[in-house]
Amino acid sequence: MRVLATAGHVDHGKSALVRALTGMEPDRYDEERRRGLTLDLGFVWTRLDPDGEPLAFVDVPGHERFVATMLAGVGPVPAVLFVVAADQGWQPQSEEHLAILDALGVRHAVLAVTRSDLADPEPVRADAVARLAGTSLGKVASVAVSSVTGAGLDELRGELARLAAELPAADADADVRLWLDRAFTVRGHGTVVTGTLGAGTLRVGDRLVTGDGAAVLRVRGLQSLHEERAAVGGVARVAVNVHGQGDGTLRRGHVLLTPDRWLSSEVIDVRVTGEPVADLPRSVTLHIGTAAVPVTVRPLGEDTARLALGRALPLRVGDRAVLREPGGSRMPCGVTVLDVRPPRLTRRGAGRARAAELADMTGRPDAGAELRRRRLMRRADLHAMGVPLCPTPAPQGPAGTAGREGPVGTARPESPAGPTRCEGSLDTARPEGPAGTVRPESPAGPARCEGSVDTAWPEGPAGTVRPESPAGTARRGGPVGTARSESPAGTAGPGDGAGRVSGGPVGPVGPVAGDWLVDGAYWTSLKDRLAAEVGRHARAHPLEPGLPTEAARRLLGLPDRALVDALAAAQPLLHTRQGRLYPADSPPPALPAPVRAAVDALRRDLTRSPFRAPEAGRLAELGLDRRALAAAAAAGTLLRIADGIVLLPGADADAAAVLRALPQPFTLSEARRALDTTRRVAVPLLEFLDARGYTERVDDQRRRCRAKAAENGGGRESNPFLDPNVTCDDAGNPDK
Repeated sequence: MRVLATAGHVDHGKSALVRALTGMEPDRYDEERRRGLTLDLGFVWTRLDPDGEPLAFVDVPGHERFVATMLAGVGPVPAVLFVVAADQGWQPQSEEHLAILDALGVRHAVLAVTRSDLADPEPVRADAVARLAGTSLGKVASVAVSSVTGAGLDELRGELARLAAELPAADADADVRLWLDRAFTVRGHGTVVTGTLGAGTLRVGDRLVTGDGAAVLRVRGLQSLHEERAAVGGVARVAVNVHGQGDGTLRRGHVLLTPDRWLSSEVIDVRVTGEPVADLPRSVTLHIGTAAVPVTVRPLGEDTARLALGRALPLRVGDRAVLREPGGSRMPCGVTVLDVRPPRLTRRGAGRARAAELADMTGRPDAGAELRRRRLMRRADLHAMGVPLCPTPAPQGPAGTAGREGPVGTARPESPAGPTRCEGSLDTARPEGPAGTVRPESPAGPARCEGSVDTAWPEGPAGTVRPESPAGTARRGGPVGTARSESPAGTAGPGDGAGRVSGGPVGPVGPVAGDWLVDGAYWTSLKDRLAAEVGRHARAHPLEPGLPTEAARRLLGLPDRALVDALAAAQPLLHTRQGRLYPADSPPPALPAPVRAAVDALRRDLTRSPFRAPEAGRLAELGLDRRALAAAAAAGTLLRIADGIVLLPGADADAAAVLRALPQPFTLSEARRALDTTRRVAVPLLEFLDARGYTERVDDQRRRCRAKAAENGGGRESNPFLDPNVTCDDAGNPDK
C-alpha cells in the first residue's frame, strides 16, 4: 500500500478530486457534506492498476481554523497530492500548507491544478510549480484536471502511479510507532484506533505500549482498507482493535509503540529552520505525527534551541517536526531533533558551550559521535534514541534541501541500492522506526555491515534503561523510559553542558560489559584512572591495600560495577582478589612496626594456648582493631576464624588433628574440652572447620571429621600458605 495526504487552500477541490479518483466519499460527517467544507480528516482509497498496490488518501481540511487537523493528517504520511484551483490561484493556506510540508522535509508530491474547466490552468500551474521547486518537494509532476468533467484524471492517475512506484519501501522489521488519528468504540469489539503505519509490522496478538508507558495493550484484531488482516506492514492505513487497561482513554495525538524500544523525551535540543530562533515566541506548539504538544523555547544558538515539552513524546534523533503558534499569526517553522537526552545546563556558560556543540550536529544519527559525546551508554539506549550503529551516507536532495530527506517527519536516504555497506563498523544499518524516525530504506532491506561485531552483542535489558541519579545509577524506566535531561557522571556526555567531550584517534569500541558501549579514548582514560586510584588507595591504606570494586565504581562515576571488573581485566597493572583491586607489582602486604609488635605479642599468647583466642580487652590492650587484624590475616601472620576471633596460622589443621582423636561423632561440648577453649571460640571454630571441609555435621548436635577435606574452601578465609586438601589423619603430618 501507498499512502498520500492532500494539501491546499480551502475550497480548492481536494475532496472532490479524491472522490473522483476513488469513487469514495472522504467527508464522513453530514455537516461536511451539507456545507461542502471538510472539517476533519477523511480516508479513501483506490487501485490505480487492477494488479497494483492500493493507494490510500488522507484528505485534510484546508480552512485556516483547521491547520492543526491538517498537520495531524500529513504528519505520518510520506507523500502529498498538492491541489491548487485554476480559477483562484495561489492562496494563503496554499502557502501555509507548503511551508508545513517544507518544514517536515516531504520530498514526494504531485501537483493537481483543479477546476481547469473554469479557467486557464497554465499560469497557475507555472506559478505553483515554481513555488514548490523552492522547497523540499523540488521539481514535481503537475496535471491540470477537472473533477466535474473528468478531464485530466487519467493523466493524474498515471502520475500518481509513478509517484507510488518511486516511494521507498518501508522496513517491515522496524520498531512500531503508530500515531493515532481516530479512536472510537465498536459494539462487541471495544476500542478501535486508526492511523498511518509508517514502518514496522503489526500482528494480531502483539503487545503495544502507550506513549507514556502507562498501559500495555493487546492487539485483538486488525483491518486495513476494511479487510480483516492477521498482519499489516507499513506503509499502510490500519484500524487496530486494542484491549487493555486504559484503552478507553486513547485519542488523536496519542501513540502506540513497540515495547522496550523507545525513549520518551521531555526535553530535546533541536535545529530550527524557517525563522531565527531569537524571534520565536517563548511558548509555541510542537506538531509531530498526529500529536500537538505545547513547548517552551530556550534559544541556544542562531538556529538551535532547547524545547521543554508539555508532555513526553517518543522521539528519535533526526525526527522532523513543526513549530507553530496556536493562532497561526506567523508561518510555521521546521525543527530537526538533534538530541533526545540533552545534558542539563546548570553552569555559567553551559548554554553557549552547548550551542557550539549543537552547531556541529547535523541531525543525522552517528553512533561514533554519540559515544564520543556521551562516552558510555547502553546499546539499547542508543537504539532507542534512533542512532543506528552503522553510519549511513548523506543523501543528495534537491537544490536547497540539504538534510531534508524522506517522508513527513523523517530523514532517510533513498538510494535504490539501499543503505551503503560499512566496513568494520559497530552494527548493521537498520531502519529505526515508523514515519517521523531516521531510517535508511531500501527495497532490498537493510544491509549488514562487513566486519561488524554486532552478532556478538547482547540485545540488552528487557526494559528501557535511563540513568537518573548523580552517581550514575541506572534503573529500568518501564515500557517507555523517560529520557530526562539529567545525565549521570560518566554516562551522558558533557554532563555540565560545557561541551567537553572525549575524542582522539581511538574510536568507539564494542560492548565492554553486557551491552555497555564506550568511547575508546574514554575507556583508555578510565583504565589509567583506575590504576591511579588503586595505587593511591594502597599507599594511603597500607593495612587494607585492596580497593573495593564498589568504591572504585563510585570514584570513577560509573553506573555499573561490571564496568569496573571489565576495566580491571583490561588493565595489566591490576589484579583482583576477593572483590578488591591490587596493584599487580605490589609486594606482599607489610605490617607497620607497631602492628607487627602487637601481633608478635599475640602470637606468643597463642603459642601457650593455641585455641584460646584473645578476648576483646586483650586486643584493645595491644591496639589491634578490626583493620589491623585484617591486615595481619592478609599478611599470613594470623588466621581469622570469625569477627574478633583470630588464631595462629595452621590452627585449623591442628584443631582437626585434635578432633580426629575423639570418638566419632562428637558434640560441641566434647570438642570444646578437647581443644581447651571457650564456647565463644569453639562455635565459630567448628563452623570454620565445616566450611573448610575438615568436619561435617551429623545432626543438630553432633559432628564428625570428614574422610578428606573438600577441595573448595567454601569461600571462607584461611591461611593462604596452607594446603586445604588435607584430612584429619594428615593434620598432624608436618609435610602437610
